[in-house]
Amino acid sequence: MGVLTGRDKEHVCQVERAGMLDSRVRRWLQDPRRILEPFVRPGMTAIDLGCGPGFFTLDMARLAGAGGKVFAVDLQEGMLEIVRGKVRGTELESIVRPHRCEEDSLNLDGCVAADFALAFYMVHEVPDKERFFREVFAALGPGGRFLVVEPPFHVSKKAFDVTLGFAAAAGFKAQDGPPGVFFSYTALLCKA
Repeated sequence: MGVLTGRDKEHVCQVERAGMLDSRVRRWLQDPRRILEPFVRPGMTAIDLGCGPGFFTLDMARLAGAGGKVFAVDLQEGMLEIVRGKVRGTELESIVRPHRCEEDSLNLDGCVAADFALAFYMVHEVPDKERFFREVFAALGPGGRFLVVEPPFHVSKKAFDVTLGFAAAAGFKAQDGPPGVFFSYTALLCKA
């Protein structure tokens, strides 16, 4: 994924701004349960890439249930601390596994054969998209699905299409019917 330069780090949402990623307005516009329900079932293993303060992580864990696992992956330890605080002492604590990635690798070797992965508004922050998609592909099991959602205020349609080219080069196949997400480009990918 490459080392983050000063310019790249500016694009990563800092821990101090975590509250804006977890607002009621956002929940109304981008309801995590509505977005995730078609993909996450009880007992599944899921990965929330760039989980931030856990906006999608908690609903993902509720959908996966007690027999499931959710890897909450983020580059910033501060974001993972927020997630840990949200699940501490709840039934979700045994499901959610906070995982700090590196600037140049997801380090998901311990997460094999996941059923689903989500990258919501974060792929544009990744310097080495080619490596990123290869690593996600390796972390998914056969038939695993990967939902990629990008913001049009950071990513042009042309740039999103280039990103999907990296996904195809890693082995992903595009599937029909990605969910509509307010003010976003979406792609549903599958590991064939």
